[in-house]
Amino acid sequence: MSIKEHPILKAARGEKTPYTPIWIMRQAGRYSERYRKIRKKAGSFMDLCKNPKLAAEVTLIPIEEIGVDAAILFSDILVPVEKMGIGVKFVEGKGPILEPKVESVDDVKKLKVPEPERDLPYVLETIELIKERLTDRPLIGFSGAPFTLASYILEGGSSKNYIAAKSTMWNEPKLWESLMDKLAQTVTEYLSAQIRAGVDLVQIFDSWMGVLSKEDYEKYAFPYTQRIVNELKKRHPETPIIHFGVNAQHLLEVNNRLNVDVIGLDWKIEIPEALAKIDKSIQGNLDPVALFTDEKLIESKVRKILEEGLKAKGHIFNLGHGILPPTDPKKAKYLVDTVHRISRELRS
Repeated sequence: MSIKEHPILKAARGEKTPYTPIWIMRQAGRYSERYRKIRKKAGSFMDLCKNPKLAAEVTLIPIEEIGVDAAILFSDILVPVEKMGIGVKFVEGKGPILEPKVESVDDVKKLKVPEPERDLPYVLETIELIKERLTDRPLIGFSGAPFTLASYILEGGSSKNYIAAKSTMWNEPKLWESLMDKLAQTVTEYLSAQIRAGVDLVQIFDSWMGVLSKEDYEKYAFPYTQRIVNELKKRHPETPIIHFGVNAQHLLEVNNRLNVDVIGLDWKIEIPEALAKIDKSIQGNLDPVALFTDEKLIESKVRKILEEGLKAKGHIFNLGHGILPPTDPKKAKYLVDTVHRISRELRS
């Protein structure tokens, strides 16, 4: 079977599959003891992202340990932001710290649009190393979307209320537009370079878009993501695109206008409700905390999602957000095996 005929790519394209494929967001992360050992060996988190050999090894852990249907490039959405000229540091217990903060149009002018081959060669080398070893399943590339990246940049890190991001969006339109324009260029070139290097599909994480009202999202964020997607489809028409964010149920009808192949759903929306608003393939949407219950309940929840997913154009199973660090790897493997088993039963 060629990679292009793999069930994940077929599901993304809305074609029939022999079973429902599954991968798990943050699947190479801290729930894995093997990952923790490699992370310790690498130094800082960003050091690991910039070490192609170790990043490739980490990317392949969930393939080998839990049997997911695709690998996702081990990296971080802030990796290209650093090369724009903003320092990124991960602090234990606090998350990413970005400095200097962007506070004026002049600050934005100082930022550059990275050239991936020159500025981010370690990401592309990681992809090449993975593809040498990963011959039977797809590799997913990814980037943050402009709104989510702008939020990190303007807030100087994570935020609960997004005061800096939203007040800039409303009060300083020139600053907002210039920053979002530069981020749209950055994301387009970054994802395009990943595709050229060998990834088989890409996911755009607009993780925080759900903090915006429909009106504000449509005016201040959506056009920039739309620009990225349209350009990627022009350059790489055969590469499927997944779009994902959390708490974004109210934005489904807007995002259905994106020229993406798959819309990711978190666990707070029922699949039938989502399908009433979108006509694309879907991804999701088990609550990550469900992996802390017993196998019987996991199976029940999985069956419900799989049955509802049969009514979608295509369905890629996933958690509704990233797998949590305390998760037992055996439960993650049980999830993968259960999705494969039940989805085959439903098609027989």
